[in-house]
Amino acid sequence: MKNLNLVKKYFEEHSFIQSDIESFNNFIERRMPEIIKEIGDIVPTIIPEDVQDFKIRLDEIQVGKPQIIEADGSRKDIFPIEARIRKLTYSAPIFLKVSAHIDGVQRESFVTQVGKIPIMIKSKFCHLNGLKRDELIAKGEDPDDPGGYFILNGNERVLITVEDLVSNKIFVEKTSVGPSEYTGKIFSEMGAYRVPHLIEQMKDGIIYLSFTRFKRIPLFVIIKALGLIKDKEIAEFILTEKEYDEVFINLYSAMEVKTEEDALEYIAKKLNFNQPKDVRLVKVKENLDKYLLPHLGTSQKDRISKAYNLCKLIKKYLIISKNEIKIDKDHYMNKRLKLSGDLLADLFRVNLRSLVNDLLYNFQRLVKRGKFSSVKIIIRDKLLTSRINSAMATGAWVGGRKGVSQNIDRTNFLASLSHLQRVVSLLSSTQENFEARGLHPTHYNRLCPIETPEGTSIGLRKNLSLMCSITQELISEEKIKKTLEGMGVKIK
Repeated sequence: MKNLNLVKKYFEEHSFIQSDIESFNNFIERRMPEIIKEIGDIVPTIIPEDVQDFKIRLDEIQVGKPQIIEADGSRKDIFPIEARIRKLTYSAPIFLKVSAHIDGVQRESFVTQVGKIPIMIKSKFCHLNGLKRDELIAKGEDPDDPGGYFILNGNERVLITVEDLVSNKIFVEKTSVGPSEYTGKIFSEMGAYRVPHLIEQMKDGIIYLSFTRFKRIPLFVIIKALGLIKDKEIAEFILTEKEYDEVFINLYSAMEVKTEEDALEYIAKKLNFNQPKDVRLVKVKENLDKYLLPHLGTSQKDRISKAYNLCKLIKKYLIISKNEIKIDKDHYMNKRLKLSGDLLADLFRVNLRSLVNDLLYNFQRLVKRGKFSSVKIIIRDKLLTSRINSAMATGAWVGGRKGVSQNIDRTNFLASLSHLQRVVSLLSSTQENFEARGLHPTHYNRLCPIETPEGTSIGLRKNLSLMCSITQELISEEKIKKTLEGMGVKIK
């Protein structure tokens, strides 16, 4: 009886889908401004003749409360019940501060609407947020409805939580086919970039790295191309108490590569860059900056950090492969759940890039004709709106995924709760993947051990447990520094 009272008390203060609502709030308040910062200054290639330097800068972003514009042009607040009845989209306007800088001087600054974004029911930006039971009934809402879904063209749509392997962490596993007995995989993710890296060791002991255009490039050559030249330093970073012959074999194979320029030239030949020497070396550097472990940074100053981290990856790869240690990929420590806010951040980032490209195209077209007057007239707010609404209405998401957005199951109240708590794996349901489908000890208290469909989707489509909550906090560099300083570590 006491346990029942505790559960009842818990749900009086917490919602079933509180994690999803927090994720959406976090997306609007934190992720959207971060995505705007990622864009940086927009620099057109074609500018007016009398101008030396022209930049368009995107600054503050704000999201209002859900509104509609009536046929007579008047604006008014809209509540979910009206959106359902009139087959409308329950969305709020996005306002962005835009400024134009000519030759280093700000000439134009304004706030404009760049689109509309669907708002999650019961989130901080919904009109129903904070209303009591009698107030919800007065607004035509079910007071027991948990929210956590969206209304598009009158249809109630829910974004399905996606389960994926954690990014920026190496997974070494034994392979049954291929030239390498063990392979190390790491998905490096930063903002719009998610670059898969593959580490392989051939029978001759040489370790290779593959990512984007870089196909099986000796890893020690890449380390030298990043600025870590001395063999002694490389060996010290990799070797532990137990020395591995493979390290010396790889150092010997890369012995001819004595300078950073030699390493860059070696990579350029492997990639078949046929431009003049200076151009091809710069091109290799740009590729290394942009696509090699982008989560560590994408600028020139991050190269040495990438070199040290590659040494760490080699060390881990050798320890696991030589000691035949098995890494449990299905341990929930190695998984991450993408909630509504994370999925919308991916969608918003891609479509904001499309808006920026459209803005550049319109700007350069008007400059060529000599008709450019203001940045304000070249922003099409319907582009962002239509793309976001289309993805959420059809479920076709960025990255080629389908079924991310679904019509909520209203068979009964429990069916709706189940749909809001659903978790789907990205693995194909047509393949066996026995271990991924099995119940894992780390699912205890996190995922329901019973609710999963029969057939091809068994074990790949799961449901969160009733009292499961998912953390939203992103650990910042400053927080790590403060924690280390609190433990007595001196940071220079």
